[in-house]
Amino acid sequence: MHQIGLIVYPGFQVLGLAMCAAFELANSAGDEPLYRMALLSETGGLVQTSAGFAVQTEAFDQRGFDTLLVMGDNLIRPTTPGMLEFLRRASLGTRRLGSICTGANALAEAGLLDGRRATTHWAHVPAFRKAYPNVKVEEDRIFINDGHLWTAAGMSACVDLALALVEMDLGGDVARKVARQLVVYHRRSGGQSQFSVMLELAPKTDRIQAALNYAKQNLKAALTVEELASAANLSPRQFSRVFHAETGQSPAKAIESLRVESARLMMESGRHSIDVVAADTGFGDRERMRRAFIRAFGQPPQVIQRASRG
Repeated sequence: MHQIGLIVYPGFQVLGLAMCAAFELANSAGDEPLYRMALLSETGGLVQTSAGFAVQTEAFDQRGFDTLLVMGDNLIRPTTPGMLEFLRRASLGTRRLGSICTGANALAEAGLLDGRRATTHWAHVPAFRKAYPNVKVEEDRIFINDGHLWTAAGMSACVDLALALVEMDLGGDVARKVARQLVVYHRRSGGQSQFSVMLELAPKTDRIQAALNYAKQNLKAALTVEELASAANLSPRQFSRVFHAETGQSPAKAIESLRVESARLMMESGRHSIDVVAADTGFGDRERMRRAFIRAFGQPPQVIQRASRG
């Protein structure tokens, strides 16, 4: 029996409780329940969620847990001395210790993430980096496992983390079955800040949308302004003006963003070489792609490729 303790506190983000569904469904994979879950808080009793209702919890004690996970919050709140003491003590005997979203702040404040790789919600990364310079923060990961420590990004990433823990305990077949029951991906490709370029550009007319659709389907081609203008049924001069007015970007910048997004997806979802990715996404050569990645992410493709396999 795997004992899972979810550590909560007043105002914690209620979506974190969604991960319980993954463990609940995994319990149906065997003849007997495989997981037992408990909600823990410093003093026990009712604890209010971010949604306004309260949940019943058990107070911290000396029980042993296989896995302990600190829930996240919409805000960054100070960690109480009692919580820090509990986490430090638990880190000595708990097989897996982890966090969701801003729960990483509690682990970091307890000194448990020093020298470790970790992630948190993308919106809180700058403040986290400043507060905990000894932590190796990777802002574009859904979750990270470093030794016995697991950290996840914000919001729905809690389900991704739960599925990864189920896979570790019970195997890939069970994790895939649970994912299908939850109607989610077993493994999401891409990082937490991977907002679709098409959505970010948000063209207002069908003509510009048509040009972007054409570009996305033909990234391997040169994609000149003349080609895109033809797809939009506009003159090149008119196309450039309308495109910038609707998207706030030049056609060249938008195409580079589409290529970068496509290249990163290829690297994260497969074992393609840098040269193959550069060719298939229209960069032509690895040096041109390297410069585009540094502009977009501040890191070369090799670093992102290694991180996706970590």
